[in-house]
Amino acid sequence: MSTTLSASTLLAVPLAPLAGALIAGILGTTFGGNVIGRRASHTFTILGVLVAFLLSAGVLVDVIDGARFNATIYEWMVIGGLKMEIGFLVDGLTAMMMCVVTFVSLMVHIYTIGYMDEDAGYNRFFAYISLFTFSMLMLVMSNNLLQLFFGWEAVGLVSYLLIGFWYNKPTAIFANMKAFLVNRVGDFGFILGIGLIVAHTGTLNYSEIFAKASELGAIGFASPFGGAEWMLVTVICICLFIGAMGKSAQFPLHVWLPDSMEGPTPISALIHAATMVTAGIFMVSRMSPIFEMSDTALSFIMVIGAITALFMGFLGIIQNDIKRVVAYSTLSQLGYMTVALGASAYSVAVFHLMTHAFFKALLFLAAGSVIMGLHHNQDIRWMGGLRKYMPITWITSLVGTLALIGTPLFAGFYSKDSIIETVHFSNLPGAGFAYFAVLAGVFVTSFYSFRLYFLVFHGSERYDQNPDAHHGHDDHHGDHGHAHDKPHETPWVVTVPLLLLAIPSVVIGFLTIQPMLFGDFLKDAITINAELHPALSQFAETFHGPLAMAWHAFFTAPFWLALAGAVSAWYMYLINPAVPAAIGRALRPVITVLENKYYLDWFNENVLARGARMLGTGLWKGGDRGLIEGGLVNASWKLVSKVSSVVRQFQSGYLYHYALVMIVGVLLFMTYFVWLAR
Repeated sequence: MSTTLSASTLLAVPLAPLAGALIAGILGTTFGGNVIGRRASHTFTILGVLVAFLLSAGVLVDVIDGARFNATIYEWMVIGGLKMEIGFLVDGLTAMMMCVVTFVSLMVHIYTIGYMDEDAGYNRFFAYISLFTFSMLMLVMSNNLLQLFFGWEAVGLVSYLLIGFWYNKPTAIFANMKAFLVNRVGDFGFILGIGLIVAHTGTLNYSEIFAKASELGAIGFASPFGGAEWMLVTVICICLFIGAMGKSAQFPLHVWLPDSMEGPTPISALIHAATMVTAGIFMVSRMSPIFEMSDTALSFIMVIGAITALFMGFLGIIQNDIKRVVAYSTLSQLGYMTVALGASAYSVAVFHLMTHAFFKALLFLAAGSVIMGLHHNQDIRWMGGLRKYMPITWITSLVGTLALIGTPLFAGFYSKDSIIETVHFSNLPGAGFAYFAVLAGVFVTSFYSFRLYFLVFHGSERYDQNPDAHHGHDDHHGDHGHAHDKPHETPWVVTVPLLLLAIPSVVIGFLTIQPMLFGDFLKDAITINAELHPALSQFAETFHGPLAMAWHAFFTAPFWLALAGAVSAWYMYLINPAVPAAIGRALRPVITVLENKYYLDWFNENVLARGARMLGTGLWKGGDRGLIEGGLVNASWKLVSKVSSVVRQFQSGYLYHYALVMIVGVLLFMTYFVWLAR
């Protein structure tokens, strides 16, 4: 049995994709003169990610055998007693994340060969996605908050570069700036949380922080608003979670994620499936010893997740862009994961994170395959009947859809139903609302997922009717044919990743639910106070194996809600297409609210952004130009100038003027003393 892990092996995992990124970025771009060409660029980056995946798989096997690693690799500097280090903590949680990130990234890299084939930025794109992989690996492997924050900001930076990859496209530039700014809001809370931890523990190292968790939980301070005392640990947890709200796109900091669709489809898959948006879920799970100290923070997390799960799902119903439907499903599923975190079911949250990574990457890459097959049309209203033209894309899309809606035996079923069950057992305030939201979300998810599936792959062929056939909703610079050609299946570099992602989308939940939720795989990575938060332990009492769970599902509400959603979509979009239009007319005010995305973008742009600009303008004109420049700087030199102009009159340079002044002065002194003598 393996008991140790090699530091050099662990270091090679993130450095391999970094090496590929540097080679493609320096030698394969215009900056470097494109020395190595396209083939070498994708070869080096794919090789780097492949090495990282194979090493990660080996680490996972060793971790299953009992190996663990927690050590500093490099000490950067020491400030007082605070050590700033690069180090790795490898346990079940880390090993699982390493494998998910590298496998999904590998599939995306291979897929990109076909998808970005005609793009002028081919080499630059490969450099960026490899750099993205490196950043995420540094984040999940870290054993301290400094390295976590480095990876956290690095994935944010690279996502900015990738969302705005087509920098001549105004909507892409707006989207990447929006993502960057919204995440700065979340990161402000995150850095405050880290600062509070460091201020009260004096360390950035996870193990040392967790050892002092009980001390943090005992510190209180007077509320600035009066009333009951605030607990320091609650403030820390909420600040940390605000960071997760930005990174993992939770309401109301979710607004950047749908717009990230402006980037190429491969990066949409990578952001939504395995990298950036899962970072917040991972962080809260890793910091579970701290979060377990605050019921208030857990309730807050659960309610925010419930709002995101249900209300973002509603927005998926009215989307017509194939990628945006999948994007809103990501928002909703991240809400499910967040609800599980709030219920103290951290292992269930990361279990859903893992299963979701496979089937969501599959759905995004399948959507990209459809876009390629239809010559870059993204509007599902002008699709239909693609099943016979694109059989591999069709069957893999169906697999991904069945996994997403929670069909028994599919990967998504085990993780999604586990979330619903643990929330049902939760005793925290807000659990009732959260249970309703995740249950209602099952119907909503099934409805919009099968709406997409039926409009794209079944029914009449509508792609020749598209009024924008020659000017489609192209998210890509190239075109693989003419707008009125028949649809076609995509090349093997696209379909092979679809098939490889479809396999875990079916089986991974069945194979891993027992060790991940009820075994020892995550036992030393996640801390749960079972006495105060018994949801997961109560769920464990009802679990009798994956087969029994699947059989029992046929008699539960989630299964029938999912079936009702699929049947409703089938009837409305294949049998009686007049129904959606009639419902739209009857619920026009509701549809308007949904089309405007609850007016959150309007509020952000016209209230927050405009208010911030007005405040900045006021501070600039009133504070900087008025008070500082006009009142202090300019007024001071003007006063000195005026005083000096008066004083200058006494400095004529004529001797008789000075003599006269002296005589007058003497006379004044004499007069003064004579007056005093009286």
